[in-house]
Amino acid sequence: MNSNVDLFSARVPRYTSYPTAPHFHAGIGQNELKQWLAGLPTGLPLSLYVHIPFCDTLCWFCGCHTTVVNRYSPVSSYLNDLFTEIANIGPYLKGHPVTHLHWGGGSPTMLTPDDVRNLKGALTRHFEFAPDAEFAVEIDPRGLKDDLIATLGECGLTRASIGVQDFAPQVQKAINRIQPFDETKRVVDALRAAGVASLNIDLIYGLPYQTRENVARTIELSLSLKPQRFAVFGYAHVPHFKKHMQLIKTETLPDAAERFAQFELAHSLISAAGYAAIGLDHFALPDDSLAVAAKAGTLARNFQGYTSDDAPALIGLGASSISALPQGYVQNKPEVPEWRKAIEVGELPVARGIALSDEDKLRRAIIEKLMCFLEVDLARFGKTPEDFPREMEALAPLMAEGFVVRNGTVLSVPASARAAVRLVASVFDTYLATSKAVHAVAV
Repeated sequence: MNSNVDLFSARVPRYTSYPTAPHFHAGIGQNELKQWLAGLPTGLPLSLYVHIPFCDTLCWFCGCHTTVVNRYSPVSSYLNDLFTEIANIGPYLKGHPVTHLHWGGGSPTMLTPDDVRNLKGALTRHFEFAPDAEFAVEIDPRGLKDDLIATLGECGLTRASIGVQDFAPQVQKAINRIQPFDETKRVVDALRAAGVASLNIDLIYGLPYQTRENVARTIELSLSLKPQRFAVFGYAHVPHFKKHMQLIKTETLPDAAERFAQFELAHSLISAAGYAAIGLDHFALPDDSLAVAAKAGTLARNFQGYTSDDAPALIGLGASSISALPQGYVQNKPEVPEWRKAIEVGELPVARGIALSDEDKLRRAIIEKLMCFLEVDLARFGKTPEDFPREMEALAPLMAEGFVVRNGTVLSVPASARAAVRLVASVFDTYLATSKAVHAVAV
């Protein structure tokens, strides 16, 4: 167990993309994006991600690109520019049905009911939505009013992703997010009454003052809400990157052994309640589309985590959002003023990106298979383990620990060792050795 814990302390990417965002560069701009969009085959399905980079309070654990505001005017101004961005990019995407729409942040639920309608209306005018398109929104239950919930239901919300993290008062105080269970339950009940059929609950382990008892109690309360899905993330303490994390003292954080124990406990309790384990850190009821996709082999992974949406192109809208296309990735300008300037002159507000080589595409596919299914058959790509001598050498200590098993051309992570899957995937990352980014610990 001691050697396991040492390995889990390694810092590796979460692999929501490959190559990962630290390797994007300014050599990719709006001209490349326009060429890539023009190269999409007619009829190719799309996903849309809309970023709302504002919150009314700052959660100290948060790694998102967001700004705290105490007035609504910056949000209203941002939305006006967002409507322009939608209108600017819409003509490039005619003939492409949108199968998935996700609003993230920040806090999309900061929007007023009228602006929820306005944003959904702008998207509907400029994009062609499939009749069965999924519409998901990240929900902050704190202070969420019934009229906004009703408006989300009227606008066709199909899935709400509800941030919980931990229900223990001491932990909530330490992360500056006071969220009583009763308030969360009120929002869950109201969402269901508004016709939202699918609910996801986000939990975090490895938080300050968090214990296994906290984790168990939080899961017990969360299970009583009967969500269709869970996502259980490890807290990434990166105070050098997110300065507000300096408010969380390192000595209050669980050590590597306790983090691993919290991960294992969460997995066992949620699985025992009848949820299928999905990839590294998601869970879904057997009839949920995520579990169905995992069983069918169509599960995918993107910047929102695991998804049943298999659209080949994801278009990001809003400051800092990332688009993932068959040809590569582009990221919008992260700061709102620069993003706004580009939009005002009719540009697509690209800051940086990366074009995918054939080698990148191969390794992206290998990493995604491992992250989604804990297994990859290299023969599917016309390869054998012998084609990856450096990688097989790097896998040797993980094989010795039982974290990965080779059977012919198949490499698999046993279900009991799923916590190691990011470590295994990182072996195929040719960019990692030269990366200056500091990633989160593996577990």
